[in-house]
Amino acid sequence: MPLPLPFFQSTVSAGFPSPADDYIERYLDLNELLINNPSSTFLARARGDSMLEIGIHNGDILIVDRAVEVRHKDIVVAALDGELVCKILDKYQQCLLPANPNYDAIPISNLSDFMVEGVVIASIRCHRLVHELARNPS
Repeated sequence: MPLPLPFFQSTVSAGFPSPADDYIERYLDLNELLINNPSSTFLARARGDSMLEIGIHNGDILIVDRAVEVRHKDIVVAALDGELVCKILDKYQQCLLPANPNYDAIPISNLSDFMVEGVVIASIRCHRLVHELARNPS
Protein backbone atom coordinates (compact mmCIF):
# COMPACT_ATOMS: atom_id res chain seq x y z
CA MET A 1 0.00 0.00 0.00
CA PRO A 2 1.61 3.29 -1.07
CA LEU A 3 2.38 5.86 1.60
CA PRO A 4 3.56 9.06 -0.11
CA LEU A 5 5.60 11.33 2.15
CA PRO A 6 6.62 14.95 1.46
CA PHE A 7 10.08 15.24 -0.09
CA PHE A 8 11.70 18.68 0.22
CA GLN A 9 13.79 19.99 -2.65
CA SER A 10 16.58 21.39 -0.49
CA THR A 11 19.10 19.37 1.47
CA VAL A 12 19.16 19.46 5.25
CA SER A 13 22.03 21.33 6.87
CA ALA A 14 23.13 21.39 10.47
CA GLY A 15 23.12 25.21 10.40
CA PHE A 16 20.28 27.69 10.06
CA PRO A 17 17.58 26.81 7.52
CA SER A 18 16.59 29.10 4.68
CA PRO A 19 12.95 30.32 4.61
CA ALA A 20 12.87 29.29 0.93
CA ASP A 21 13.47 25.68 1.93
CA ASP A 22 9.80 25.01 2.66
CA TYR A 23 9.08 24.09 -0.96
CA ILE A 24 7.97 20.48 -1.31
CA GLU A 25 9.45 19.12 -4.54
CA ARG A 26 7.16 16.10 -4.68
CA TYR A 27 5.82 13.24 -2.63
CA LEU A 28 7.94 10.15 -2.30
CA ASP A 29 6.86 6.61 -1.45
CA LEU A 30 9.65 4.73 0.31
CA ASN A 31 8.43 1.47 -1.20
CA GLU A 32 8.92 2.91 -4.69
CA LEU A 33 12.33 4.30 -3.77
CA LEU A 34 13.74 1.23 -2.06
CA ILE A 35 11.90 -1.80 -3.46
CA ASN A 36 12.08 -2.63 -7.17
CA ASN A 37 10.91 -6.24 -6.91
CA PRO A 38 8.31 -6.48 -4.11
CA SER A 39 7.65 -10.21 -4.53
CA SER A 40 11.35 -11.05 -4.18
CA THR A 41 12.37 -8.50 -1.54
CA PHE A 42 12.70 -9.17 2.17
CA LEU A 43 13.95 -7.30 5.23
CA ALA A 44 16.56 -8.58 7.68
CA ARG A 45 18.23 -7.05 10.71
CA ALA A 46 22.03 -6.73 10.72
CA ARG A 47 23.84 -8.12 13.73
CA GLY A 48 27.43 -7.34 14.68
CA ASP A 49 30.04 -4.88 13.49
CA SER A 50 31.72 -6.67 10.57
CA MET A 51 30.23 -4.29 7.97
CA LEU A 52 30.84 -0.94 9.72
CA GLU A 53 33.19 0.54 7.11
CA ILE A 54 30.46 0.49 4.46
CA GLY A 55 27.88 1.92 6.83
CA ILE A 56 25.99 -1.15 7.99
CA HIS A 57 25.71 -1.07 11.77
CA ASN A 58 24.40 -3.48 14.38
CA GLY A 59 20.59 -3.32 14.36
CA ASP A 60 20.25 -1.75 10.90
CA ILE A 61 17.45 -3.08 8.71
CA LEU A 62 18.68 -4.52 5.41
CA ILE A 63 16.54 -4.41 2.28
CA VAL A 64 17.47 -7.55 0.35
CA ASP A 65 16.39 -8.36 -3.21
CA ARG A 66 16.49 -11.99 -4.40
CA ALA A 67 15.76 -11.05 -8.05
CA VAL A 68 18.85 -8.90 -8.59
CA GLU A 69 21.76 -10.53 -10.43
CA VAL A 70 24.62 -11.06 -8.00
CA ARG A 71 27.81 -9.32 -9.13
CA HIS A 72 31.40 -9.27 -7.91
CA LYS A 73 31.73 -7.08 -4.78
CA ASP A 74 27.98 -6.88 -4.14
CA ILE A 75 26.89 -6.75 -0.51
CA VAL A 76 24.89 -9.93 -0.03
CA VAL A 77 22.94 -11.84 2.56
CA ALA A 78 24.04 -15.45 2.28
CA ALA A 79 23.36 -18.72 4.05
CA LEU A 80 26.70 -20.18 5.10
CA ASP A 81 26.74 -23.48 6.98
CA GLY A 82 23.23 -22.83 8.31
CA GLU A 83 23.79 -19.22 9.39
CA LEU A 84 22.72 -16.03 7.58
CA VAL A 85 25.56 -13.55 7.10
CA CYS A 86 25.87 -10.13 5.48
CA LYS A 87 29.18 -9.69 3.67
CA ILE A 88 30.79 -8.48 0.44
CA LEU A 89 30.94 -11.25 -2.16
CA ASP A 90 34.32 -11.62 -3.85
CA LYS A 91 33.53 -13.86 -6.82
CA TYR A 92 37.16 -14.01 -8.00
CA GLN A 93 38.77 -14.96 -4.68
CA GLN A 94 35.69 -17.05 -3.81
CA CYS A 95 35.22 -15.58 -0.37
CA LEU A 96 32.98 -13.35 1.70
CA LEU A 97 34.66 -10.15 2.82
CA PRO A 98 33.92 -8.15 5.95
CA ALA A 99 34.02 -4.35 5.93
CA ASN A 100 35.96 -4.19 9.17
CA PRO A 101 39.70 -4.91 9.47
CA ASN A 102 39.10 -6.77 12.75
CA TYR A 103 37.53 -9.67 10.83
CA ASP A 104 38.94 -12.16 8.34
CA ALA A 105 37.57 -13.12 4.93
CA ILE A 106 35.44 -16.26 4.91
CA PRO A 107 36.47 -18.72 2.18
CA ILE A 108 33.64 -20.27 0.19
CA SER A 109 34.81 -23.77 -0.54
CA ASN A 110 33.00 -26.50 -2.41
CA LEU A 111 32.57 -28.20 0.95
CA SER A 112 30.71 -25.26 2.49
CA ASP A 113 26.96 -25.19 2.61
CA PHE A 114 26.68 -21.80 0.86
CA MET A 115 23.93 -19.94 -0.98
CA VAL A 116 23.39 -16.26 -1.71
CA GLU A 117 19.91 -15.33 -0.49
CA GLY A 118 19.91 -11.88 -2.11
CA VAL A 119 21.68 -8.60 -2.74
CA VAL A 120 21.50 -5.84 -0.13
CA ILE A 121 19.90 -2.89 -1.93
CA ALA A 122 19.81 -0.48 1.02
CA SER A 123 20.01 -0.32 4.78
CA ILE A 124 17.88 1.65 7.19
CA ARG A 125 19.11 2.95 10.53
CA CYS A 126 16.59 4.06 13.14
CA HIS A 127 17.88 7.01 15.15
CA ARG A 128 14.88 7.27 17.42
CA LEU A 129 13.46 3.92 18.38
CA VAL A 130 9.72 4.38 18.06
CA HIS A 131 8.51 1.04 16.76
CA GLU A 132 8.39 -2.29 18.56
CA LEU A 133 10.55 -3.86 15.82
CA ALA A 134 13.28 -1.30 16.48
CA ARG A 135 13.00 -1.60 20.29
CA ASN A 136 13.57 -5.34 20.40
CA PRO A 137 16.38 -6.33 18.02
CA SER A 138 17.02 -10.07 18.24
